[in-house]
Amino acid sequence: MIDAHPGAAPQTLSRPYAPNQQTLAWSPDGSLLAYLQGLEPKYNAYMQDRLVIVPAAGGTPRTLGDALDRAVMAYAFAADSASITVAVEDDGSEYPASVDLRSGKITRLTDAGPSVVSAVSIAGGHTAVLYSNDTAAAEIYALEAGKLRKLTAHNDALLAELQLGAVEDLRFHSKDGTDVHGLLVKPPGFVPGKKYPLILWIHGGPNGQDQHSFAFDEYQYKRQLLAAGGYVVIGINYRGSSGRGIRFAEAIFADWGHKEVEDLLAGVDRVVAAGLADPTRIGIGGWSYGGILTDYSIASDRRFKAAVSGAGSANQLSMYGGDEYILQYNSELGAPWQHPDLWLKVSYPFFHADRIHTPTLFMGGDKDFNVPIVGGEQMYEALRTLGVPTELIVYPGEYHALKRPSFLQDRAQRIADWYARYLR
Repeated sequence: MIDAHPGAAPQTLSRPYAPNQQTLAWSPDGSLLAYLQGLEPKYNAYMQDRLVIVPAAGGTPRTLGDALDRAVMAYAFAADSASITVAVEDDGSEYPASVDLRSGKITRLTDAGPSVVSAVSIAGGHTAVLYSNDTAAAEIYALEAGKLRKLTAHNDALLAELQLGAVEDLRFHSKDGTDVHGLLVKPPGFVPGKKYPLILWIHGGPNGQDQHSFAFDEYQYKRQLLAAGGYVVIGINYRGSSGRGIRFAEAIFADWGHKEVEDLLAGVDRVVAAGLADPTRIGIGGWSYGGILTDYSIASDRRFKAAVSGAGSANQLSMYGGDEYILQYNSELGAPWQHPDLWLKVSYPFFHADRIHTPTLFMGGDKDFNVPIVGGEQMYEALRTLGVPTELIVYPGEYHALKRPSFLQDRAQRIADWYARYLR
């Protein structure tokens, strides 16, 4: 902190490590500064941000809500500076809670069911949040005495034109008995007893979660978009995902493509066993780490009849120094010359590409510095060499997340056409 006058000297209050997105906030009385603090850099890919306060005059920082074992996604001080309202990421939802700054007590502020509160603002004695659920895009709500009151309706007209599929929680046990959760979306007009083609659409990160929100991002709305094509669609919060605590997230540390794949395959088994899906018509896909896990999965299981790998990679060894994950690589796997066997192990979809028989569509942007397009190009060339049906779509001028509307539309149509070709 530095006083607002010439010649003032800065005073260091804290040196936090927060690799996700730092947020600073003053308490209304000016006595405290709040910020987010991550764990040790070694676990940078599985980070859960904790809320910390430090006296503005200097002193020892104090972490709030350690008992949560969940990430704080947003926060705002109460008007009296005695508490902070936070949005807590938890098992497919995000809920608002109040943290008492004196006692540390955490109180959940509403029980709105499966839903997502993604932002919090407090001013003039009023609290406002962004709220969404499975069938409603984010709108501004007032949070009053444990109840939510809708204030805006920007998306109502659009949503009134859409027929959405029913969303259900998915619960099952993985190969080693681990309890795994996810979401299942039925196609509109679902007919009980009918077996539908199934698509497993995988969220990225891996630090992130499939959640009860209708959001126009790479994952949440994609399930509904695919379900509209007549598919049962599942999203699985595999080990490595957030929302289930730090031990669940760190379970895949230096062991990529193993426990996550077991969790994904167990989820497919669960839906097939329930009689919802045709076991001869199963597709898989995802973007970013979802694309990476698609490569891992089709190299591990031959049941998938179609795959879409977006902004992914399989030859992880070749990514070293070419993407933005050098901190994670050095901390988690060590340098390739130190642990070549481990690097080859986590690169098995490329070095064992001959295990893959699934027709696969690879996609990405040519300006992607997060997961460079070469990750998809290498797998495309490998499958071409092996005679496996494959296509490569490169979007010019696009980064990790596509932005140009015509490209977004093009991608959605190509994905739909690819699954239709092999699953319908």
